[in-house]
Amino acid sequence: MSSSYKKYFLQAIRNTYPENAGEIIAVLNRHYQHISVDTQFAATSPNPIDRRLDFSAYFLALIKTLDEQGESFDTIRKVCLDIVTDYVRPKNKFQQYLKRLPAKLINTWLGRVVIKKLAQKFSQNTNKEGFIARIITDKDETLGLGYGFDVLECGICKLFNKHRYQHYASILCEVDELTSSLAGLKLVRSSTIALGAATCDFRFKKIDTP
Repeated sequence: MSSSYKKYFLQAIRNTYPENAGEIIAVLNRHYQHISVDTQFAATSPNPIDRRLDFSAYFLALIKTLDEQGESFDTIRKVCLDIVTDYVRPKNKFQQYLKRLPAKLINTWLGRVVIKKLAQKFSQNTNKEGFIARIITDKDETLGLGYGFDVLECGICKLFNKHRYQHYASILCEVDELTSSLAGLKLVRSSTIALGAATCDFRFKKIDTP
């Protein structure tokens, strides 16, 4: 994942905390420098889900910074979700098309080839700090869509647990609903590791769009 996401964090901090934005950003970057040591493996990981971990490290650095300032969970959650919403929102019609394309390809021959390759990569990891997931293609188990997956080991939860901020990991779970909707899918999920479950189940329904 490109570090271009950082500008959305910095702009939100300047907008929300105009009087001491520089100080907050300096602390944020110090925390990130420390935390990101634990996620450096993600850049070359064979498991593509691990690409989320650099973003998650910056996310955690912001949470830690705001928590140390005495901000409440609700305030931290709002700031974080505002940043992510701005970051993932399509900036033009072409980006919107690209975000919706994977959902359109799921039941095509190309989609099946891609899913098969992803299933092999998702199911194993060379680093114990990363993700492990299982892709499911049985329509009876995936609300008729033919695609879903279970996260068996969550790299984000491992990272937040290691730094003793596990209470905040569930904020990132909320991001999944947003990114799914932008892909033209409704996320149907009954459990998450961040809230104490053994796995995170991702099932989807297509959203009817014009």
